[in-house]
Amino acid sequence: MRKFGLLGCVGALILAVIIFGGYFVSVRNNLVGLEEGVNQQWAQVESQYQRRYDLIPNLVRTVQGAANFEKSTLEAVVNARARVGQVQSPGGPPGAAAGAGAAVNDQNAMNQFAEAQAGLSNALSRLLVVVERYPDLKSNQNFLELQSQLEGTENRISVERQRYNTAAQAFNTAIRRFPANLVANMSGFKAKAYFKGTAGSEKAPDVNFQF
Repeated sequence: MRKFGLLGCVGALILAVIIFGGYFVSVRNNLVGLEEGVNQQWAQVESQYQRRYDLIPNLVRTVQGAANFEKSTLEAVVNARARVGQVQSPGGPPGAAAGAGAAVNDQNAMNQFAEAQAGLSNALSRLLVVVERYPDLKSNQNFLELQSQLEGTENRISVERQRYNTAAQAFNTAIRRFPANLVANMSGFKAKAYFKGTAGSEKAPDVNFQF
């Protein structure tokens, strides 16, 4: 009888381990999927910021062609773009191995990144206001094309940032809920940083060139 009782206990223990193991794997796989969703959305954010970054040299060259255009305004844009280039992306360097998006766990790095991008947005907004004083630019075909591209990019930046925050919130909520938080802690999952931005940064900057 004792032998059968011992076998029963061992069997129950093995069954419990199997059940826990299955639950652990299931929860962990779900968290992996959520984290990959955050990383994928972060890549979309970076892509749109990079597109804007790449458009600025053409914008500066076009505006420089206008007679007596305000030098200080152009310098502000160039300097703001340089600061963006100096701030390490919270998602890691371009071409980083899969999983490098874990760097987005650093809220301070995210805040510095967002602040540099906001500085560039503000410099661009000031430049576009000044452009109103230069009629020749308003009929420049290259300038009009840049207008369209910048408007679209700024809108996409706003949308992708919101989508990133939504994905990050879903992941952060999942790793805090019991008992999934036990699996998250054992697996090393960390909360993702949010785009907090500055007052009014939830809106795309006004880059409307209509006069």
